[in-house]
Amino acid sequence: MSVEAVDTKRVPSTGAAAAKDIRTAFSSKWASIFIIAFTVVWTVPTVGLLVTSLRPAKYVANSGWWTVVEHPHFTLSNYNTVLFGKGATTAIFPYIINSIAITIPATLITLAIATMAAYGLAWLRFKGSDTVFFIIFALQVVPLQMSLIPLLRFYNFGAHIGKVPIFPALHLGGKYYPVWISHTMFGLPLAVFLLHNFISQLPEDMMEAARVDGANHFRIFRTIVLPLSTPAIAAFAIFQFLWVWNDLLVALTFAGGTPKVLPLTGRLEQLVGQYGANWQLLTAGAFIALIIPLIVFFSLQRYFVRGLLAGSVKG
Repeated sequence: MSVEAVDTKRVPSTGAAAAKDIRTAFSSKWASIFIIAFTVVWTVPTVGLLVTSLRPAKYVANSGWWTVVEHPHFTLSNYNTVLFGKGATTAIFPYIINSIAITIPATLITLAIATMAAYGLAWLRFKGSDTVFFIIFALQVVPLQMSLIPLLRFYNFGAHIGKVPIFPALHLGGKYYPVWISHTMFGLPLAVFLLHNFISQLPEDMMEAARVDGANHFRIFRTIVLPLSTPAIAAFAIFQFLWVWNDLLVALTFAGGTPKVLPLTGRLEQLVGQYGANWQLLTAGAFIALIIPLIVFFSLQRYFVRGLLAGSVKG
């Protein structure tokens, strides 16, 4: 029998066989039991946070949250106090607005710049483009803590060569702008890396057809790249939103910690009080802080897994 007579359709490829083995392994009974157990353990701290936030202060101070089974005492006064009570001393609603005002622009600006940069590095080939991409990728290993003080001095004093100023001081303290700019700087390396891996594997035939039809790069980017890159963009949007929303260090460094621009995380740190006596308020505020990230995550959940796998498999 000749080689041509072999029915190649019955011989699965190595990649397909490996994918089938992985699906089988993750669909087994033991894998399901492990995932359920891991999920339950992972959820316990959140349950404890919720229960503590609903307990009166005297019970929080004298017993653990798990004792609620024996002594079920609940109240909504903690949430009322945290959201609206006692004016500026405990109310966190203004700080929720501050966090939204910081997080949304910092996420959108990073996505806009990173998406255009990823398209340029993937499809506008030029001399040194691979080097530029490698440098951007390498910036991920630089701890942002190392750049906080130099960047803050740059904002406040500008840049000089000797006594000759080459860039003026920005004097942005007490405003949102330095926080937006800083989060954009810190988020761009990972964003460009993830989006480049996805965009570079878009069908080349589609790009060529668009060029033959007379489409310029901006039109290709707007009508082809952006719609097809939605999973990767949504996945990174979740990461960037959660990172900026949960950040405290960058906001305190570049916004000065003034109430006008202090994020929710900064206010939560103050709720517990000087002597750690207001844990019921801290847990209520922390649970409120979870709501908006959960809304963002579940809104973009359908894109999340596809975006995480962006660029990991070719073909």
